[in-house]
Amino acid sequence: MRRVIAIALAGASLGGCSSMSWDMFKSAPPTVQVRLESNPPGADATTSLGPGCKTPCSVSVPALDAPFTVAFALPKYQPASVPVNVIKNPGDFTTPASVTTDPNPVFAELQPATPPKPVRKPHRPKKPKPAATAAAPADAAPAAGSPFPDPNAGKR
Repeated sequence: MRRVIAIALAGASLGGCSSMSWDMFKSAPPTVQVRLESNPPGADATTSLGPGCKTPCSVSVPALDAPFTVAFALPKYQPASVPVNVIKNPGDFTTPASVTTDPNPVFAELQPATPPKPVRKPHRPKKPKPAATAAAPADAAPAAGSPFPDPNAGKR
């Protein structure tokens, strides 16, 4: 009976080992501090990795192997997006490994949003003036107040 109990305990303990994951021995990815700035200041800056803040500020992001982006938004300004590369420098026997970002600080120049142009109402064409019913005879006097002299005035 003791053997049965010992075998059952050994089997249960080995079953527990098989469910153990090697992921628990992996360390979390290192983080890197990224400075976020904008002109004008006060923009909402959000990284594609999640963290964000109001400029000028710093955020801590995981140093992954892939690049990420920082989106800047401020009312009355056009939004901007800046790509950021993660650079991992392997260490050697004398220096530790390091992680940096390019650019750092991440800077965005925000452009004012142009207001939409007002919609102009379509221009209505002017109604034509009524044409003279008959052509004036050649010996008719010119209209009063005309700036041009009558060419027939001295020929009689």
